[in-house]
Amino acid sequence: MDEKTISELKKKLEKERDLLKKDLLKFADKDKRLDNDYDTRFPDLGGRSSAPDEDAEEVESYENLLAVEYALELRLKEVNEAIKRIKENNYGHCEICKKDMRLDRLKANAAATTCMICNNKNKKQKE
Repeated sequence: MDEKTISELKKKLEKERDLLKKDLLKFADKDKRLDNDYDTRFPDLGGRSSAPDEDAEEVESYENLLAVEYALELRLKEVNEAIKRIKENNYGHCEICKKDMRLDRLKANAAATTCMICNNKNKKQKE
């Protein structure tokens, strides 16, 4: 893969990383002890009523945000690892078969770690 293509994919990854961090900060605080970890803020839906339905809404909202936080953090980890592989000149190779991944695969998911053949084999094995 040529340097221009790698540079374009790196910019794409950096942009995605910045968007993921921005999205996380909308409802979570950055954990000062752990890198790239966020802690979802418990939502305050208003007054200090002790109505069970309000408490239930806050808990449900919090649980939903935890799931979103987990998904965004997981993707952020994948993106950061891809950027690291670029810096280490180890980008674009399938972690299973070690072959070069196709460019269309990387353009679709610049953080991909496996080629489509190995990815599909993994999916079938998990079924």
